[in-house]
Amino acid sequence: MKKIAIFASGNGSNFQAIHDAVQAGTLRAEIKLLVCDKPGAFVTERAKKAGVPVLEFSPKLYTSKAEFETMIHEELQKKDVDYIVLAGYMRLIGSVLLDYYPERIINIHPSLLPAFPGMDAIGQAVDAGVKVTGVTIHFVNEGMDTGPIIAQKAIEILDEDTKEEVERKVHEIEHAFYPETLDRLFEEKRSMEGAAE
Repeated sequence: MKKIAIFASGNGSNFQAIHDAVQAGTLRAEIKLLVCDKPGAFVTERAKKAGVPVLEFSPKLYTSKAEFETMIHEELQKKDVDYIVLAGYMRLIGSVLLDYYPERIINIHPSLLPAFPGMDAIGQAVDAGVKVTGVTIHFVNEGMDTGPIIAQKAIEILDEDTKEEVERKVHEIEHAFYPETLDRLFEEKRSMEGAAE
């Protein structure tokens, strides 16, 4: 079973969806750690309630991204983590973690990439007047939402939809689609590893 660390910065609804899928047995993985760069964020409460260890840190207390990513990596090693799963982590991943976890850092983004990367993707889509947006799950590289795409799911934006309504639709898809996609990805990796032995 793949061991994952979830990185999040805020409310943690995707953390909750992943945890619930693990509990239900639909995502065959083990959550070893929550990493949060915003001490006191609500996601940390969710993790504690779920019995998941929490690593909270404040980036401004470190001299560089490399310094705090080295600290994170040491904690991930202790937990024998296989994959990093970003779930609303509002910080670009740097070279330290990218080097240690090539093609093993996964992110979910609320648009059909390459359209609307970066912050407030839903707002960008609504402001642009597009009729279709969606959710992208992708591997992370050094760019902003530029890594190889793993899976996508589209949703229609109706003329009467407010930004809040589009957000609701996107989150509804994310909470089912992310655990499903992670499980499928981990199964494929397990099969490949089994074949290589």
